[in-house]
Amino acid sequence: MRTHSRRVALALALTTATLATAFAADADEYPSHPIRLIVPYAAGGGADSVARIIAKRVGETIGQTIVIENRGGAGSIIGTDLVNKSEPDGYTLLLGQSGPISINPAVYKKLPYDPLKDFAPVTMTTSYPYIMVVNPKLGVKTVQEFVALAKSKPGELNYGTTGIGAANHLLTELFDSKAGIRMTHIPYRGTALAVTDLIAGQVQVVFADPVSALPHINAGTLLALAVTSKDRSPVAPEVPTISESGYGGFDAIAWHGILAPAHTPPAIIDRLNAEIVKALKEPETRSLLEKQAMQIVGSSPEAFVGFIKQDMALWKQVADQANVEVR
Repeated sequence: MRTHSRRVALALALTTATLATAFAADADEYPSHPIRLIVPYAAGGGADSVARIIAKRVGETIGQTIVIENRGGAGSIIGTDLVNKSEPDGYTLLLGQSGPISINPAVYKKLPYDPLKDFAPVTMTTSYPYIMVVNPKLGVKTVQEFVALAKSKPGELNYGTTGIGAANHLLTELFDSKAGIRMTHIPYRGTALAVTDLIAGQVQVVFADPVSALPHINAGTLLALAVTSKDRSPVAPEVPTISESGYGGFDAIAWHGILAPAHTPPAIIDRLNAEIVKALKEPETRSLLEKQAMQIVGSSPEAFVGFIKQDMALWKQVADQANVEVR
């Protein structure tokens, strides 16, 4: 029995050593051919821009082309699941975002993927807060004044979002809960449509992404009341946070990050992380991303995992309290 146990232990040790050697060899040779970066959205949006800026620079430094594939549809589930079902070899990556990774598990009863079990986070690349915008004709200039108006007209103020279960839908529900107000949800097929109706006076507030909101804020057709992040945003430093406006601890952002399929060799994850973080620190890359109103992050894989867990817990709590479910 002892001899048999020793043989089993020796066999396991040899297998482990062989796998470790294989993984090291894979990392040494990686990448030997082009890499696919799946963007689970249509071309032309913010996520697509982030993916293309990062892919171009990292492709130059890593020595292989990174090909962008836009696989939108079904609330970003199609493209995300494509990466989930791909080989864990470092040649198919995901441009993840808060929607498919943090929010979808909170609002869909069933998903074909588990964000924590089916993916290996590489790095969070960028983030941005939403901006709470109103029509200047509404007659409020601060968050406190808006809340007072909403409390005086329970259920009468309308808020626009990009759809049921979308990030700014849950974000507004979170704000309503913190502020103790009740508004009526008007879902749209995109931020541009919601903002158009806000300017026309059909809805009274929208939590919009900076790229959509800033041109109208600068033109005076919309008024920014607050940003949703813990700290003020570099793209709108004069706009206070919701926390500053009397609702302490309010911190909700959107983010982008690179993820690989689960079981991708750690050496490949580390190589990708190093290359992407290096690219994010370069002035040209930073400048291009900042022009898209993005804030640069560049986290470790471990920090990214921790953030995803925290973000998922936040949106699960909001969705459960507001009874938000996508059918």
